[in-house]
Amino acid sequence: MQGIRSLLLLLVLLGLWLVQPSSGQSRRFQQFLRQHVDPHSEGGDATYCNQMMHRRRMTETRCKPVNTFIHEDFWNIQSICQTSNIQCKNGQMNCHEGIMKITDCRLTGGSSFPNCRYRTLARTRRVVIACENSEPVHFDG
Repeated sequence: MQGIRSLLLLLVLLGLWLVQPSSGQSRRFQQFLRQHVDPHSEGGDATYCNQMMHRRRMTETRCKPVNTFIHEDFWNIQSICQTSNIQCKNGQMNCHEGIMKITDCRLTGGSSFPNCRYRTLARTRRVVIACENSEPVHFDG
């Protein structure tokens, strides 16, 4: 049953990836998925961030200094959007929080484009996500 559920989730994510966005919000949602969602990994391996940052195209024109991958299924991530609103770092009130399994990736000192190298830290922690129309669109912290 878990294998079927994982396959269905993969197909949903692939479908969302391939569908042309019809609005700016859809593009933000798709970008959130590409940059932050990796449900099929625990992320603890020391090479994880180097591989994923490259694979998810966050090292093509510069080294993105910090990124977080969430290791939960999409439905758990989206359910955060149903929690009470809290203030985002930019002052807007469309953020929500929850506890998730994540991997934080931080650019190592002395690392520079095009040879981006990252430190990997996998853990469970509180995350803050901005949502629009019940869809996650921005990882706020």
